[in-house]
Amino acid sequence: MSLRQFVALMVSMVLAITIAQAQTSARVRGTITAIDGNVLSVKSREGRDLKITLADNVTVSVAKAIRFEDIKPGDRLGVTSMPGADGTPVAVEVHYLPPGVPEGQGPWDLQPGSTMTNAIVATMVTATGNRELTLQFQGTTQKIAVPENAALARTVPGSRSDLVVGEYVFTVAQGADDQNLSAARVQVSKDGVKPPL
Repeated sequence: MSLRQFVALMVSMVLAITIAQAQTSARVRGTITAIDGNVLSVKSREGRDLKITLADNVTVSVAKAIRFEDIKPGDRLGVTSMPGADGTPVAVEVHYLPPGVPEGQGPWDLQPGSTMTNAIVATMVTATGNRELTLQFQGTTQKIAVPENAALARTVPGSRSDLVVGEYVFTVAQGADDQNLSAARVQVSKDGVKPPL
């Protein structure tokens, strides 16, 4: 390899690394404002106007409400919670996990200070004014209170026809800025039920 070829190779590698670093992932939540071919325009919850290019084979799922009583021990759930007055986590939303999502617990951005727990249901309590889940993950357990106003949902397969102006979406988009985002998966509201994430 000549010096010129080596330098060209190094320059192309640096450019590739720079482009890869510029591509970041961002959780997008907001309302569909327009659809033009594969480009989805969204007004984010923060008020930004975003353009998201959808993959040709984009996976669309729609949110469907569930009842607390439908949850069973052994189910795999994701629960976004906030600290309660006594320190017990209180659920903001509860949703079924898709296959492949690992168990664990960490900060989440649904609300400031919220935590996401992905786990298996060990036990549940259903009583008037007292609903509680005990979740197992990574060798530990966590009790989480589930108030009546917590959003309870699961996602089911949808289609591109579910992506209509006025519906609410959640996606993890890739891109360098608000006008150059892309997504391979989108969750969308249906019948008034928003994606829980």
